[in-house]
Amino acid sequence: MEQVNIGEIIRHELRRKRLTASWLATRLCCTRTNIYKIFKRTSIDTELLLRISNAIDTDLFSHYTKRLNVHRR
Repeated sequence: MEQVNIGEIIRHELRRKRLTASWLATRLCCTRTNIYKIFKRTSIDTELLLRISNAIDTDLFSHYTKRLNVHRR
């Protein structure tokens, strides 16, 4: 199973929505440098992912949940 590169996904979503790293940094109350560091991550804290998802109005968790292999009884 292919690993989710969440940083790349976040960067892609920002570009798709024509939003900037500076815009996201303002929404998350952090620096633009921190946003560029997030773009390089392959994993992310769930609370931070929730904040980013809300800021850009996108369900970023879906990239993980669609990979679930849930066995039903």
